[in-house]
Amino acid sequence: MSTHTMAAETTPTAELLFSAADATPFSTDEATVRPWAQARACLETAPKAWLSTMRPDGRAHAAPILLVWVDDTPWFTTRPASRKARNLARNPHCVITVTDETLDLSLEGAATLVRDEARLLRVAAAFRAKYEWDLAVRDGLAHEDDLPGSPEYGFYQVMPMRAFGYGVDGMTATRWRFR
Repeated sequence: MSTHTMAAETTPTAELLFSAADATPFSTDEATVRPWAQARACLETAPKAWLSTMRPDGRAHAAPILLVWVDDTPWFTTRPASRKARNLARNPHCVITVTDETLDLSLEGAATLVRDEARLLRVAAAFRAKYEWDLAVRDGLAHEDDLPGSPEYGFYQVMPMRAFGYGVDGMTATRWRFR
C-alpha cells in the first residue's frame, strides 16, 4: 500500500488523555473529547509550526517551519544540509507543535523526504496558495528560483502516529491514535 493511499484511509481514534484514576485537574468527561477535524484545522491554518527532531548525540532540536496539508498529512520543507534534514536522515521520528485560539496541539510522527515529482508539484502549489511562496520542482527537490543560486529544498511528509490536543481552558485533553 502506498503512503498516499494509507494516509487517505487513516482515521485516528479520539479518546480522553486522562482517566478518572489519573491526576487531576484534567477533565475525564467524554463530552470534552475534541474531534480530529478541529486538530486538522489547527494544523492546516497555522501560519507557522514548530518541528522537534533528535540530534545524533540525543539532544533535542526545535525549529520553526512553514506547514501545509496535502494528501491528508502535514508537509514541511527544509534545506538538505539543515540540522532538521540531517536529524531526520538519521531518525525520522519528529514532533510538530501548533496552537490556535482553541487548541494547543502536539503531533508525533515520522517524516519522509519525498521525491516523487507529481506529489511535489501538489505540495509546491499548497505552499504557493498558503504562503505565496513560489517553488519550482525539478530533480526531486524544490528550488527557489527567485533567489541567487536557486536554493534547494526537500519536501517532507509527516505520517501521524499520535497527537495530543489541549484546550485553552487548561482542563481538557484529547489523544488521537492513528492505526
